[in-house]
Amino acid sequence: MMKHLPNLITLANLFCGSIAVIYAVEENFEYAGLFVVLGIFFDFFDGLAARLLKVTGELGKQLDSLADMVTSGVVPGIIMFKLIQINLEANGNIFIFEDPILDVALIGLFLTLAACLRLAKFNIDDRQTTSFIGLPTPAMSLFVVSLPLIQQYSDVAFAKELISNNYFLIAITWILSYLMNAEIALFSLKFKDYSIKNNFIKYLFLIISLLLILIIPFLSIPIIIILYIIFSLIKK
Repeated sequence: MMKHLPNLITLANLFCGSIAVIYAVEENFEYAGLFVVLGIFFDFFDGLAARLLKVTGELGKQLDSLADMVTSGVVPGIIMFKLIQINLEANGNIFIFEDPILDVALIGLFLTLAACLRLAKFNIDDRQTTSFIGLPTPAMSLFVVSLPLIQQYSDVAFAKELISNNYFLIAITWILSYLMNAEIALFSLKFKDYSIKNNFIKYLFLIISLLLILIIPFLSIPIIIILYIIFSLIKK
């Protein structure tokens, strides 16, 4: 049973992602976000369990990407689609097509396509064993699922106005889609050792991230991901 534990944890990620899809379609963004976070939690620990139990293999690698495709690919695409659609309806826009599904909101699903491409490239790229090339899909997913929560719970009016603007959402969609597949080296939070000298940037990033989460809970998420990219470039 122990050798199957990492794959069971991966399937727990997929299970959470599947539930998040249902909530995202129903526009229940709080629960969609909760299950995405749970899925990403399982995604982190399946690899850790595989290394501790020394049962890494091709099956686990493929299964991991397939689970991530739902939790960190399908869900953020649906949420972005829904956010754009909600803004269209709130602003009284006339849909281009009679069916509002076949409208500009479909641009949000480019996140799903870009995530699929990124995960496929990850599976065949042997450069990404200790770091990442391009923004990891879980980071993109957290960025997107935070947007409706910022809009609902944040006290920062400027941030809420931005999320109510479809030009901003479409720009975010294109930027995140590009970053996932860009040739940009980003550090991993896996530690070879725990010395401050070799991990100063990582520790600094984690401390700042924790402070931001305590001060501005939901708004901190996109800021942390932007800082992650900046710190990775500094580290390089």
